Amino acid sequence: MTFRLASYGVCIVNDEVLLTRWVSPHDDVTHWTLPGGGVDPYEDPFDAVIREVAEETGYEAVVERLLGVDSRVIPAAERVERTADHQNVGVFYRIRITGGTLRPEPSGDTTEPCWTPLSEVPHRPRSSLVDIGITLALTLPPTGHVRPVPITGLLRH
Repeated sequence: MTFRLASYGVCIVNDEVLLTRWVSPHDDVTHWTLPGGGVDPYEDPFDAVIREVAEETGYEAVVERLLGVDSRVIPAAERVERTADHQNVGVFYRIRITGGTLRPEPSGDTTEPCWTPLSEVPHRPRSSLVDIGITLALTLPPTGHVRPVPITGLLRH
């Protein structure tokens, strides 16, 4: 089993959410996701989300609050790499954009950052973490935990 700790930024303004498009290393799989990614060794997840937002979108951001934490195990058969089961622990933060200019990641696995109307999100192929982040931001559960999102149709791990 592999393991990853990641931080994700949820920014909702005027009923639009900031998303980026994830592209697999082989350019054969793509879906929408929240800006964010892996926490580097010795890095605080709080700092990681600010770094990842800047890298993936060109925006400067500040964390407004912790929204919650999601942990899920993705079976090998459902992963793009299909190698081993994978546990992803995602820390979700509500962020506010304070500067910068929207642009694609110069070199990386995300492209096309954009503001997406919340009403369009269900119609886009997307990572389950998009639904988790939006649900956390809109409901602010006191425990910081939401029920697992079923992976069907347009949703991916």
